[in-house]
Amino acid sequence: MQAKIRKVKFNSEGKNPLYKVILECPKGKELYIHFDYTNATKTFWPLEVNYNGEHKGAKLAWYTREVEDMTVDAFLGGIAMRINKKYGFK
Repeated sequence: MQAKIRKVKFNSEGKNPLYKVILECPKGKELYIHFDYTNATKTFWPLEVNYNGEHKGAKLAWYTREVEDMTVDAFLGGIAMRINKKYGFK
């Protein structure tokens, strides 16, 4: 993963854990992602994406495909794994 985590908000209360992350991307750009883990489908889903001040809705595939060269689920899973480890969440 090329992006570096700068700031995290994690909420494990409720049905699905929620993550809000600000990442520092290559070339100094900033990526904000609000995503959750859905227990029913066992996947991570982006809820809101903002890239360098531009609102992208819930679309993240363009970034993971062009910059990170991985799927959205693998990208968000990697971020969530780091956050879960930091907060001791299983």
